[in-house]
Amino acid sequence: MNVNICGVDLKNPVIAASGTFGFGEEYANFYDVSKLGAICTKGLTLNPKEGNDGVRVCETRSGMLNSVGLQNPGVDHFIQYELENMKKIDTVIIANLGGASVEDYINGVEKLNNTDIDMLELNISCPNVKSGGMAFGIKSKVAYEVVHEVKKACKKPLIVKLSPNAEDIVDMACKCCEAGADSISLVNTFKGMAIDINKRKPVFDNISAGLSGPAIKPIALRMVYEVSKAVNVPVVGLGGISSFKDAIEFIMAGASAVQVGTANFIKPDICLDIINGIESYMKKENIKDLSEIRGII
Repeated sequence: MNVNICGVDLKNPVIAASGTFGFGEEYANFYDVSKLGAICTKGLTLNPKEGNDGVRVCETRSGMLNSVGLQNPGVDHFIQYELENMKKIDTVIIANLGGASVEDYINGVEKLNNTDIDMLELNISCPNVKSGGMAFGIKSKVAYEVVHEVKKACKKPLIVKLSPNAEDIVDMACKCCEAGADSISLVNTFKGMAIDINKRKPVFDNISAGLSGPAIKPIALRMVYEVSKAVNVPVVGLGGISSFKDAIEFIMAGASAVQVGTANFIKPDICLDIINGIESYMKKENIKDLSEIRGII
């Protein structure tokens, strides 16, 4: 079950996705979260953010739209308070970092360099913030420039999280790798919207929001497959994973590990179900190591 990503050992390939798992402590009452392969922190920014006004979450058929807007306590607060609690959990810690400028990213990275986080996931793909995230994650040339600058400052293994809204997801992944990304994670949410027909206006103040959940899984799986064939770094797959079968599909498509997000809201201990399901599948199929089925498609 164990996997290695950029020299970091994970006890299994299941990672709690950023923005859906807080800092781990929030789910500790439901199960032993140390059983996870890793936990991605809530999306952090250099300075604290209040997030978006108005409605932030709207359920959709087979998924959800969110417009949280990266509400978070900021990097300094995370280092001083949340990280201390996370370090008590026996699992890999991945800090997810967003930013509205290259300078914000670099300053955030420099602060996180001197901590006990294991890896850093660079969020260039959040569709909910009016400045920064969307622009960085759409055009390959812009993404290259950001990743190149961040990599020069980063002392931790660097995962770059891609937006499915990119002009060309494969080219985007390749350019990020050329810029120095040690790993690629994909996909983040798709840009969508909802309308309140009674109020006759959009549900979200920002009009658009990020679509996640089982509805996006087939598209996310296809993108992970295409990117895995094009890059020579570990790929972390995510997008609508809600069962061990989904996770196995992503691994067969080439993913070294998977992240579980929206499903945590539906069943708080879903990650444990997925871990146990993968283990049972491996025993049933006499698979000794996940490398036997990784990228077999």
